[in-house]
Amino acid sequence: MFEEQGIGGASIETLAAAAGFSRGAFYSNFKSKDELIIAMLEDHVEQTIRRNLDLVAKHSNLVDFIDALKTMDRSQQDPLGRSPLLHIEMILFVARAEKRRPELAKRLRARRKLIADIVETTNKNSGRNVLNPARTGNILLALGDGFRLHRLIDPETTPADSYLRAIGDLLRAMGISSGISSD
Repeated sequence: MFEEQGIGGASIETLAAAAGFSRGAFYSNFKSKDELIIAMLEDHVEQTIRRNLDLVAKHSNLVDFIDALKTMDRSQQDPLGRSPLLHIEMILFVARAEKRRPELAKRLRARRKLIADIVETTNKNSGRNVLNPARTGNILLALGDGFRLHRLIDPETTPADSYLRAIGDLLRAMGISSGISSD
């Protein structure tokens, strides 16, 4: 329902009905729509972490990891992974209220740590220590959110793979890889 109607448009009654629950069943699981949104963000971060750690375990070389990300089947992702608009809307919804920001900050830290762990693993496996894992996590998380937003605003000039292309371009510019295609 959030994907179709947005956060503001989806009422608790609509959400409960779409899930096959009564309003009372919704409230037995969540205190509010805010709590449901936080739970969705948490689930998204957990799935993202699990998916990427599985991928880096199979592709510990940075070039191979990025190539595997490019070819990953995204159809099985959670709603936030499938819908950039919903992802951005939920981030903004949570960020808008100061009392909800600590929950969002916790998820952002987890996503940054995931990227830092991937950078650290691939640095170690390549025998190089070219990238600072924590700083790279901050940069890549911001870059990904930026491309997601640009894709929503101007999909004609921001292809779906813009984020991964940009990472490939950055790696080539740093002399780390020539194998990642920017096409």
